[in-house]
Amino acid sequence: MHRDNETVRLEAFSDGVFAIAMTLLVLQIKVPRHEAVALKGLAQSIVALWPSYLAFSTSFITILVIWIHHHWIFKLINRDGHALFYWNGLLLFCVSFIPFPTALLSEYLIHPDARVASTLYSGTFLATSISLFALWRHASLHLLSPSASEQKIDEAVQLTNQYRYAPPLYFLVFILSFISESWSAGLCLLLALTFAFGGWPDKGNH
Repeated sequence: MHRDNETVRLEAFSDGVFAIAMTLLVLQIKVPRHEAVALKGLAQSIVALWPSYLAFSTSFITILVIWIHHHWIFKLINRDGHALFYWNGLLLFCVSFIPFPTALLSEYLIHPDARVASTLYSGTFLATSISLFALWRHASLHLLSPSASEQKIDEAVQLTNQYRYAPPLYFLVFILSFISESWSAGLCLLLALTFAFGGWPDKGNH
């Protein structure tokens, strides 16, 4: 690897946590029970699992985007620091927790207690966006080399601009979860897609 090896172990460990969290998400999609299939048929029973599909898709895309941005952050720095381990650990703590609210939303989105599940779900994404912003703020202030290339500096500015908006947007979604569970869940997916398809660097990182 061309870069210094200071951050390699940290990235490898983080990749493992991301992979496990993404894999656990699919376990929340349950195979329809025979009793339900006997009453409604297999096709209708599969369609009835739409809350699970929504929660799985939203969480998977969100974790994927976070993983990509995590990789992007570590391409801009080539050294670590004691505090970086803890900021990175905070982000991984939030990411590893995502499968739990995903399971709750899958199970209770069309339940009378949907508000509790939706609030925890959007609140988890709010906490995750704050932790990613905190990780980047520390990295950009303390670990980005003063002699970094102009391209790296431009990308760092882009990241700063993006992460400035993520926590306020997820905070609005969190507030909305107290009003409409479905709208809150839908906007979580919309934000995930927005961050997935927008905001990439002007020049490739090859």
